[in-house]
Amino acid sequence: MVRLFVALPIGEGLKEQLAGLAGGIPGARWVPPENYHLTLRFIGEVENVLADELDEALATIRAKPFDLTLRGLDVFEKAGRIHSLYVGVERCERLLHLQSKVETALQRAGLPPERKKFAPHVTLARTDKAAPDKLIAFVQAHNLFRAPAERMDHFCLFSSRLGKEQAHYVPEVDYALEGALAPVRAEDE
Repeated sequence: MVRLFVALPIGEGLKEQLAGLAGGIPGARWVPPENYHLTLRFIGEVENVLADELDEALATIRAKPFDLTLRGLDVFEKAGRIHSLYVGVERCERLLHLQSKVETALQRAGLPPERKKFAPHVTLARTDKAAPDKLIAFVQAHNLFRAPAERMDHFCLFSSRLGKEQAHYVPEVDYALEGALAPVRAEDE
């Protein structure tokens, strides 16, 4: 069994900018910069045989590279409790198109449809132990955050290995967007 998700990796310059936002909220568990990503589809735990089929399905996706712009901060809540702080994404048709292709490919390979509506974001912190008023003040203070656009020319199949403090994300396969090179598996490097 392996725990998987499909995501856009974030470049080093953008990671530094996002890391500069981290801090100042007691009780928040900040995501380490090496774990920043934009999830296209969470898969969860699957058998290795299915993982191979998912890889093959993802390798068939054809989509064009695009510029991604992160902007604004907000929170996700469930049952009235704020559970995470995130940076949002400017609307981008090519991102939505890629995510739709990922979803379709994974369903064809045997996954059930994703029930949640796609809400592109990069999680900065888990906040279930942080005071709501501190979170709201933080969001208001940083709501005008806007990063320079970053070119997205590939997406990845990541594995997630749970640790004591946090998960460790490993890019298993890179899938090039149109005009780039073929997929690169971690074992090929």
